[in-house]
Amino acid sequence: MEFVTMAIIGVILLVVGIFGVTILLKLGKIALSVLVHIVLGWILLFIWNILPFFKIPINILTMLVAGFGGIIGVGVLVLAKALGLY
Repeated sequence: MEFVTMAIIGVILLVVGIFGVTILLKLGKIALSVLVHIVLGWILLFIWNILPFFKIPINILTMLVAGFGGIIGVGVLVLAKALGLY
């Protein structure tokens, strides 16, 4: 009886462990994607400010827009600056 109980607990722990690792891998993939977007947005803002056009200030707001938006976020910032919205 004791062996059967240990086996059942082992199987339950194995299933919960596999489920937990699967969730962690999915969350890690999302976190890596957000991190790549943030770095890419910062690099694009830096490159845009090197160009002789109008400058976009690098602050918390522009970093968040460029980070979470990536290339599209930088495009929105450039368009907003060109239209004089900030």
